[in-house]
Amino acid sequence: MFNSKRSNENSRTGVRAILEGLISGNLSLGEAEKELRFFSISHVEKNIAKLDPLRMMRTGIPEVVLASGKNYADLVKIVGTILSKSDHVLVTKIHFAEMSKLRNAMKKKNLVTYSGRNSSCVFIARKKYKRMRTGGKVGILCAGTSDIGIAEEARLISQVMGCETFTDYDVGLAGMHRTVSAVEKMIRSGVHAIVVAAGMEGALASVVSSLVDIPVIGVPTSVGYGFGSNGMAALSSMLQTCTLGVAVVNVDNGIGAGAFAALIANAIQTNKAALAS
Repeated sequence: MFNSKRSNENSRTGVRAILEGLISGNLSLGEAEKELRFFSISHVEKNIAKLDPLRMMRTGIPEVVLASGKNYADLVKIVGTILSKSDHVLVTKIHFAEMSKLRNAMKKKNLVTYSGRNSSCVFIARKKYKRMRTGGKVGILCAGTSDIGIAEEARLISQVMGCETFTDYDVGLAGMHRTVSAVEKMIRSGVHAIVVAAGMEGALASVVSSLVDIPVIGVPTSVGYGFGSNGMAALSSMLQTCTLGVAVVNVDNGIGAGAFAALIANAIQTNKAALAS
């Protein structure tokens, strides 16, 4: 009989096992209902957090742990609870020192960890984890080397959501030849949406949008100084873009941009499959 000890299965597999148990007669309707409740929400001790293990199944976007503002002990408990029901978790906005500490702790538990270049985002998974492939394609560009960490957030969540990612970094408008070459690469790759991370004046998103016929998601980054500090100039510039087809997320919100791009890419692939059938 299926029970909550199958904690190493991810949420999709767990719910499927409950339904199979109900169909086969191994579970009564009441027992199946109780097991589904187990997957509907998880509490971390003493009201630290209430987790949503079915979010990926329901929305297509995984639950992401925001490390900023959490003490390390609580962060470890939250990550551990998620990994008791899923085979992977994405943690973002984690301080560099705590990231090293967390990665070492996870490795001791025989877990695989991966963080992007210059990124405050870390992916933790069981060794058996196999990334799903939806056929969606997401392009990710960033203006300068200082923007790479935010672009990597977008890359990691897009991949977790099943998309293939194509990246080109340090392609800002200070060298227009780099920008054009990067856009050509995105077009040749057949991406369904492009995430553009840029600080300073944040003009790259507008230029990219004027060259392609697919959605562009602009991510203003907190790279800049003087009047443009904290990403406010980049945010204002992107919001004031005169090119159509640009959506803008909050400053440094690479996770949000990557999730939005992946939703677009996955929806396109789903529609293609429906039309082909």
